Amino acid sequence: MKELQLKSRRFRAEREGDWRRLESLLARVEGRSARRLTDEELLAIPVLYRSTLSSLSVARATSLDHSLIDYLESLSTRAYFFVYGTRAGLRRRLAQFFADTWPRAVRGLWRETLVSFAITFGAALVGYLLVAQDPSWFGGMVPDGLSEGRDPTATTAYLRQTLYSSGGHAPLALLATYLFSHNAQIAIFAFALGFAFCLPTAFLLAQNGLTLGAFFALFSAHGLGFQLGGWIFIHGVTELFAIILGGAAGFRIGWRVAFPGERTRLDAAAEAGRAAAPVIAGVVLMLIVAGLLEGFARQLITDDLARYAIAASTLVIWLGYFYLPRPERRAA
Repeated sequence: MKELQLKSRRFRAEREGDWRRLESLLARVEGRSARRLTDEELLAIPVLYRSTLSSLSVARATSLDHSLIDYLESLSTRAYFFVYGTRAGLRRRLAQFFADTWPRAVRGLWRETLVSFAITFGAALVGYLLVAQDPSWFGGMVPDGLSEGRDPTATTAYLRQTLYSSGGHAPLALLATYLFSHNAQIAIFAFALGFAFCLPTAFLLAQNGLTLGAFFALFSAHGLGFQLGGWIFIHGVTELFAIILGGAAGFRIGWRVAFPGERTRLDAAAEAGRAAAPVIAGVVLMLIVAGLLEGFARQLITDDLARYAIAASTLVIWLGYFYLPRPERRAA
Protein backbone atom coordinates (compact mmCIF):
# COMPACT_ATOMS: atom_id res chain seq x y z
CA MET A 1 0.00 0.00 0.00
CA LYS A 2 2.83 2.33 0.88
CA GLU A 3 4.53 1.57 -2.43
CA LEU A 4 1.30 2.32 -4.30
CA GLN A 5 0.96 5.68 -2.58
CA LEU A 6 4.58 6.49 -3.42
CA LYS A 7 3.92 5.62 -7.07
CA SER A 8 0.83 7.80 -7.10
CA ARG A 9 2.68 10.78 -5.64
CA ARG A 10 5.55 10.41 -8.09
CA PHE A 11 3.13 10.03 -10.99
CA ARG A 12 1.24 13.15 -9.94
CA ALA A 13 4.41 15.18 -9.39
CA GLU A 14 5.69 14.38 -12.89
CA ARG A 15 2.48 15.28 -14.75
CA GLU A 16 0.41 17.50 -12.53
CA GLY A 17 1.77 20.69 -14.13
CA ASP A 18 0.14 19.81 -17.46
CA TRP A 19 -3.15 18.88 -15.79
CA ARG A 20 -3.29 22.15 -13.87
CA ARG A 21 -2.50 24.17 -16.99
CA LEU A 22 -5.25 22.40 -18.96
CA GLU A 23 -7.70 22.94 -16.10
CA SER A 24 -6.81 26.64 -15.96
CA LEU A 25 -7.29 27.11 -19.72
CA LEU A 26 -10.62 25.28 -19.67
CA ALA A 27 -11.82 27.37 -16.73
CA ARG A 28 -11.10 30.55 -18.66
CA VAL A 29 -12.89 29.24 -21.74
CA GLU A 30 -15.92 28.12 -19.76
CA GLY A 31 -16.09 31.32 -17.75
CA ARG A 32 -15.75 33.70 -20.68
CA SER A 33 -14.87 32.78 -24.25
CA ALA A 34 -12.23 31.08 -26.34
CA ARG A 35 -11.51 34.50 -27.82
CA ARG A 36 -9.81 35.39 -24.54
CA LEU A 37 -7.07 32.85 -25.21
CA THR A 38 -4.00 33.52 -27.29
CA ASP A 39 -3.26 31.42 -30.36
CA GLU A 40 -0.53 29.56 -28.46
CA GLU A 41 -2.95 28.69 -25.66
CA LEU A 42 -5.63 27.52 -28.07
CA LEU A 43 -3.15 25.24 -29.80
CA ALA A 44 -1.91 23.93 -26.46
CA ILE A 45 -5.33 22.61 -25.35
CA PRO A 46 -5.49 19.61 -27.77
CA VAL A 47 -1.90 18.68 -26.86
CA LEU A 48 -2.63 18.85 -23.14
CA TYR A 49 -5.86 16.91 -23.70
CA ARG A 50 -3.99 14.03 -25.33
CA SER A 51 -1.41 14.11 -22.54
CA THR A 52 -4.20 13.91 -19.95
CA LEU A 53 -5.78 10.96 -21.74
CA SER A 54 -2.41 9.23 -21.65
CA SER A 55 -2.14 9.89 -17.92
CA LEU A 56 -5.64 8.55 -17.37
CA SER A 57 -4.78 5.38 -19.25
CA VAL A 58 -1.66 4.83 -17.16
CA ALA A 59 -3.53 5.57 -13.94
CA ARG A 60 -6.20 2.99 -14.77
CA ALA A 61 -3.67 0.36 -15.86
CA THR A 62 -1.57 0.69 -12.72
CA SER A 63 -4.55 0.93 -10.34
CA LEU A 64 -3.57 4.27 -8.86
CA ASP A 65 -5.88 5.93 -6.32
CA HIS A 66 -9.47 6.41 -7.41
CA SER A 67 -9.59 10.09 -6.59
CA LEU A 68 -6.84 10.75 -9.13
CA ILE A 69 -8.62 8.64 -11.75
CA ASP A 70 -11.89 10.50 -11.12
CA TYR A 71 -10.12 13.85 -11.45
CA LEU A 72 -8.47 12.86 -14.74
CA GLU A 73 -11.75 11.50 -16.13
CA SER A 74 -13.53 14.75 -15.31
CA LEU A 75 -10.75 16.86 -16.80
CA SER A 76 -10.64 14.73 -19.96
CA THR A 77 -14.38 15.03 -20.42
CA ARG A 78 -14.29 18.82 -20.16
CA ALA A 79 -11.41 19.01 -22.61
CA TYR A 80 -13.17 16.64 -25.01
CA PHE A 81 -16.12 19.00 -25.40
CA PHE A 82 -13.76 21.88 -26.14
CA VAL A 83 -11.67 19.96 -28.69
CA TYR A 84 -14.49 18.06 -30.41
CA GLY A 85 -17.55 20.08 -29.41
CA THR A 86 -19.70 22.36 -31.52
CA ARG A 87 -17.68 24.42 -33.97
CA ALA A 88 -18.25 28.01 -34.91
CA GLY A 89 -20.69 28.69 -37.74
CA LEU A 90 -19.70 29.78 -41.22
CA ARG A 91 -20.47 33.45 -40.58
CA ARG A 92 -18.30 33.53 -37.48
CA ARG A 93 -15.48 31.71 -39.25
CA LEU A 94 -15.56 34.17 -42.14
CA ALA A 95 -15.55 37.11 -39.75
CA GLN A 96 -12.58 35.63 -37.91
CA PHE A 97 -10.76 35.02 -41.20
CA PHE A 98 -11.09 38.61 -42.41
CA ALA A 99 -10.62 40.23 -39.02
CA ASP A 100 -7.59 38.27 -37.85
CA THR A 101 -6.52 35.07 -39.61
CA TRP A 102 -5.72 36.47 -43.05
CA PRO A 103 -3.90 39.69 -42.07
CA ARG A 104 -1.98 37.88 -39.33
CA ALA A 105 -0.83 35.22 -41.79
CA VAL A 106 0.31 37.93 -44.23
CA ARG A 107 2.27 39.72 -41.52
CA GLY A 108 3.92 36.43 -40.64
CA LEU A 109 5.36 36.29 -44.18
CA TRP A 110 6.84 39.78 -44.19
CA ARG A 111 10.38 38.61 -44.96
CA GLU A 112 9.25 36.43 -47.84
CA THR A 113 7.03 39.26 -49.06
CA LEU A 114 10.00 41.62 -49.22
CA VAL A 115 11.99 39.04 -51.18
CA SER A 116 9.08 38.50 -53.55
CA PHE A 117 8.70 42.25 -54.09
CA ALA A 118 12.45 42.69 -54.62
CA ILE A 119 12.54 40.00 -57.32
CA THR A 120 9.51 41.46 -59.11
CA PHE A 121 10.79 45.05 -58.94
CA GLY A 122 14.33 44.07 -59.89
CA ALA A 123 13.15 42.04 -62.88
CA ALA A 124 10.88 44.90 -63.99
CA LEU A 125 13.84 47.28 -63.87
CA VAL A 126 15.99 44.87 -65.88
CA GLY A 127 13.22 44.38 -68.42
CA TYR A 128 12.77 48.12 -68.78
CA LEU A 129 16.48 48.81 -69.29
CA LEU A 130 16.99 45.99 -71.79
CA VAL A 131 14.02 46.93 -73.99
CA ALA A 132 14.81 50.64 -73.73
CA GLN A 133 18.30 49.96 -75.09
CA ASP A 134 17.33 47.29 -77.62
CA PRO A 135 13.63 46.84 -78.54
CA SER A 136 14.36 43.38 -79.95
CA TRP A 137 14.37 42.12 -76.33
CA PHE A 138 10.63 42.79 -76.18
CA GLY A 139 9.64 39.65 -78.09
CA GLY A 140 11.62 37.46 -75.71
CA MET A 141 9.93 38.88 -72.64
CA VAL A 142 6.32 39.29 -73.74
CA PRO A 143 4.36 36.42 -75.32
CA ASP A 144 2.53 37.25 -78.56
CA GLY A 145 -0.84 36.43 -77.05
CA LEU A 146 -0.29 38.91 -74.24
CA SER A 147 1.03 41.78 -76.35
CA GLU A 148 -1.97 41.81 -78.75
CA GLY A 149 -0.16 44.04 -81.22
CA ARG A 150 1.41 46.24 -78.56
CA ASP A 151 5.00 45.71 -79.66
CA PRO A 152 7.90 47.80 -81.03
CA THR A 153 6.30 47.87 -84.50
CA ALA A 154 3.11 49.54 -83.20
CA THR A 155 2.45 53.23 -83.81
CA THR A 156 2.00 55.79 -81.05
CA ALA A 157 -1.62 56.27 -82.09
CA TYR A 158 -2.34 52.57 -81.80
CA LEU A 159 -0.66 52.26 -78.41
CA ARG A 160 -2.57 55.26 -77.12
CA GLN A 161 -5.82 53.81 -78.39
CA THR A 162 -5.22 50.55 -76.47
CA LEU A 163 -4.99 52.50 -73.21
CA TYR A 164 -8.44 54.00 -73.55
CA SER A 165 -10.33 51.39 -75.55
CA SER A 166 -13.34 49.75 -73.93
CA GLY A 167 -12.28 46.38 -75.26
CA GLY A 168 -14.05 46.48 -78.61
CA HIS A 169 -17.03 44.18 -78.86
CA ALA A 170 -15.83 41.76 -76.19
CA PRO A 171 -18.10 41.88 -73.12
CA LEU A 172 -16.35 43.40 -70.14
CA ALA A 173 -17.40 40.52 -67.91
CA LEU A 174 -15.72 38.04 -70.25
CA LEU A 175 -12.56 40.13 -70.28
CA ALA A 176 -12.52 40.30 -66.51
CA THR A 177 -12.91 36.52 -66.27
CA TYR A 178 -10.03 35.92 -68.67
CA LEU A 179 -7.69 38.29 -66.89
CA PHE A 180 -8.59 36.88 -63.49
CA SER A 181 -7.83 33.35 -64.71
CA HIS A 182 -4.47 34.37 -66.17
CA ASN A 183 -3.26 36.21 -63.08
CA ALA A 184 -4.61 33.59 -60.69
CA GLN A 185 -2.48 30.99 -62.43
CA ILE A 186 0.67 33.01 -61.84
CA ALA A 187 -0.08 33.56 -58.15
CA ILE A 188 -1.17 30.00 -57.43
CA PHE A 189 1.67 28.40 -59.37
CA ALA A 190 4.13 30.66 -57.56
CA PHE A 191 2.76 29.21 -54.33
CA ALA A 192 2.30 25.61 -55.43
CA LEU A 193 5.75 25.24 -56.99
CA GLY A 194 7.57 26.76 -54.03
CA PHE A 195 8.34 23.28 -52.67
CA ALA A 196 11.03 22.93 -55.39
CA PHE A 197 13.47 24.93 -53.22
CA CYS A 198 11.88 28.28 -54.26
CA LEU A 199 13.34 28.21 -57.78
CA PRO A 200 10.10 28.00 -59.84
CA THR A 201 8.55 30.68 -57.63
CA ALA A 202 11.47 33.04 -58.22
CA PHE A 203 11.32 32.31 -61.96
CA LEU A 204 7.60 33.11 -62.21
CA LEU A 205 7.99 36.35 -60.28
CA ALA A 206 10.97 37.38 -62.39
CA GLN A 207 9.11 36.55 -65.60
CA ASN A 208 6.15 38.63 -64.51
CA GLY A 209 8.46 41.52 -63.61
CA LEU A 210 10.31 41.35 -66.94
CA THR A 211 7.00 41.53 -68.81
CA LEU A 212 5.92 44.55 -66.80
CA GLY A 213 9.23 46.35 -67.37
CA ALA A 214 9.18 45.57 -71.10
CA PHE A 215 5.74 47.13 -71.48
CA PHE A 216 6.81 50.27 -69.63
CA ALA A 217 9.88 50.61 -71.85
CA LEU A 218 7.78 50.24 -74.99
CA PHE A 219 5.16 52.81 -74.01
CA SER A 220 7.72 55.22 -72.53
CA ALA A 221 9.55 55.26 -75.87
CA HIS A 222 6.33 56.69 -77.35
CA GLY A 223 5.82 59.21 -74.54
CA LEU A 224 3.03 57.14 -72.95
CA GLY A 225 4.75 55.88 -69.79
CA PHE A 226 2.57 57.95 -67.43
CA GLN A 227 -0.60 56.88 -69.21
CA LEU A 228 0.43 53.22 -69.07
CA GLY A 229 0.99 53.54 -65.33
CA GLY A 230 -2.61 54.61 -64.80
CA TRP A 231 -3.86 51.88 -67.13
CA ILE A 232 -1.92 49.19 -65.25
CA PHE A 233 -2.01 50.32 -61.64
CA ILE A 234 -5.77 50.90 -61.39
CA HIS A 235 -5.96 47.12 -61.10
CA GLY A 236 -2.26 46.28 -60.89
CA VAL A 237 -1.76 47.38 -57.30
CA THR A 238 -4.17 44.69 -56.14
CA GLU A 239 -3.07 42.17 -58.76
CA LEU A 240 0.66 42.57 -58.23
CA PHE A 241 0.21 42.54 -54.45
CA ALA A 242 -1.68 39.27 -54.74
CA ILE A 243 1.01 37.72 -56.95
CA ILE A 244 3.74 38.91 -54.58
CA LEU A 245 1.90 37.35 -51.62
CA GLY A 246 1.48 34.11 -53.57
CA GLY A 247 5.21 34.12 -54.19
CA ALA A 248 5.89 34.84 -50.51
CA ALA A 249 3.82 31.80 -49.51
CA GLY A 250 5.76 29.71 -52.01
CA PHE A 251 9.06 30.95 -50.63
CA ARG A 252 7.98 30.00 -47.10
CA ILE A 253 7.37 26.41 -48.18
CA GLY A 254 10.51 26.21 -50.32
CA TRP A 255 12.69 27.56 -47.53
CA ARG A 256 11.31 25.08 -45.03
CA VAL A 257 11.85 22.23 -47.48
CA ALA A 258 15.44 23.33 -48.09
CA PHE A 259 16.16 23.86 -44.38
CA PRO A 260 13.78 21.63 -42.38
CA GLY A 261 15.82 21.69 -39.19
CA GLU A 262 15.19 18.67 -36.98
CA ARG A 263 11.94 17.75 -38.76
CA THR A 264 11.56 15.75 -41.95
CA ARG A 265 11.17 17.77 -45.14
CA LEU A 266 7.61 16.51 -45.52
CA ASP A 267 6.64 17.64 -42.02
CA ALA A 268 8.36 20.99 -42.47
CA ALA A 269 6.57 21.56 -45.80
CA ALA A 270 3.21 20.58 -44.29
CA GLU A 271 3.68 22.99 -41.39
CA ALA A 272 4.66 25.83 -43.75
CA GLY A 273 1.72 25.01 -46.00
CA ARG A 274 -0.74 25.30 -43.12
CA ALA A 275 0.73 28.67 -42.15
CA ALA A 276 0.54 29.94 -45.74
CA ALA A 277 -2.91 28.54 -46.56
CA PRO A 278 -4.86 31.59 -45.28
CA VAL A 279 -2.63 33.82 -47.42
CA ILE A 280 -3.48 31.90 -50.58
CA ALA A 281 -7.18 31.88 -49.77
CA GLY A 282 -7.00 35.65 -49.45
CA VAL A 283 -4.93 35.95 -52.63
CA VAL A 284 -7.78 34.40 -54.59
CA LEU A 285 -10.13 37.06 -53.21
CA MET A 286 -7.64 39.80 -54.11
CA LEU A 287 -7.42 38.47 -57.66
CA ILE A 288 -11.20 38.56 -57.97
CA VAL A 289 -11.12 42.23 -56.96
CA ALA A 290 -8.26 42.87 -59.41
CA GLY A 291 -10.15 41.09 -62.18
CA LEU A 292 -13.20 43.28 -61.62
CA LEU A 293 -11.09 46.43 -61.58
CA GLU A 294 -9.27 45.30 -64.71
CA GLY A 295 -12.34 44.27 -66.64
CA PHE A 296 -14.66 47.07 -65.55
CA ALA A 297 -13.08 50.08 -63.82
CA ARG A 298 -10.12 50.29 -66.16
CA GLN A 299 -12.38 50.16 -69.21
CA LEU A 300 -14.98 52.58 -67.90
CA ILE A 301 -12.60 55.12 -66.30
CA THR A 302 -10.38 56.75 -68.91
CA ASP A 303 -9.07 59.74 -66.97
CA ASP A 304 -5.43 59.16 -66.01
CA LEU A 305 -5.59 61.00 -62.69
CA ALA A 306 -8.74 59.13 -61.69
CA ARG A 307 -6.98 55.84 -62.46
CA TYR A 308 -4.01 56.83 -60.32
CA ALA A 309 -6.32 57.94 -57.52
CA ILE A 310 -8.00 54.53 -57.47
CA ALA A 311 -4.60 52.82 -57.58
CA ALA A 312 -3.32 54.89 -54.64
CA SER A 313 -6.51 54.20 -52.68
CA THR A 314 -6.22 50.46 -53.15
CA LEU A 315 -2.58 50.55 -52.04
CA VAL A 316 -3.46 52.44 -48.85
CA ILE A 317 -6.34 50.07 -48.15
CA TRP A 318 -4.31 46.89 -48.57
CA LEU A 319 -1.29 48.15 -46.63
CA GLY A 320 -3.51 49.41 -43.81
CA TYR A 321 -5.52 46.20 -43.70
CA PHE A 322 -2.51 43.93 -43.55
CA TYR A 323 0.08 45.90 -41.63
CA LEU A 324 -1.54 48.46 -39.33
CA PRO A 325 -1.02 47.39 -35.70
CA ARG A 326 -3.97 45.66 -34.10
CA PRO A 327 -4.64 45.23 -30.39
CA GLU A 328 -3.51 41.83 -29.21
CA ARG A 329 -6.15 39.50 -27.88
CA ARG A 330 -5.96 39.71 -24.13
CA ALA A 331 -5.71 36.67 -21.98
CA ALA A 332 -8.01 36.96 -19.03
